Amino acid sequence: MNETEEVKETEVTEEEHTEEPSEEESEPTEEPKEIEETTEELEAVEEPEEIEGLAEEEITEEAVEEEAEEEAEEIKPEIVDENIYTIPLSKAWITPRRKRAPKAVRLVKGFIERHMKTGAEAEGEGEAARLVITNEVNEKIWSRGIEKPPRRIRVRATRDVEGTVTVYLAEGD
Repeated sequence: MNETEEVKETEVTEEEHTEEPSEEESEPTEEPKEIEETTEELEAVEEPEEIEGLAEEEITEEAVEEEAEEEAEEIKPEIVDENIYTIPLSKAWITPRRKRAPKAVRLVKGFIERHMKTGAEAEGEGEAARLVITNEVNEKIWSRGIEKPPRRIRVRATRDVEGTVTVYLAEGD
């Protein structure tokens, strides 16, 4: 009889074990439903905030664009003096092949300093005026490489109110 009691106890424990997993299996299915409900609620709540955020972003973008336009107007230099020059670069061809384009750039700077009177002696100030060569001019000089700069180049030199001289490539070149 002891054996039958043991068999009954094992059957009871097996039934308990089989029932528990069924309950555990049902619980996880309920939790995702709750999670799905909460995520749907959160999405519903976040949508109006996103719309408000988009409106705020549009307003800030418009404000930034207006500020950029105002700054662009302020940045435009008031041109005091403007001249067009043809700068001979033949002296650059006297130097060794691998030093011709850098020499041509130095010749452009020297020519503009002489003709636009940007040196410290010409203005009577302690500091020399600032000289800026644009990328267009630089690319034109370097267009055929370091060994073969152009023989001459046409440029437009402008001086603004602050005394900064800027060298642009002349139109049509």
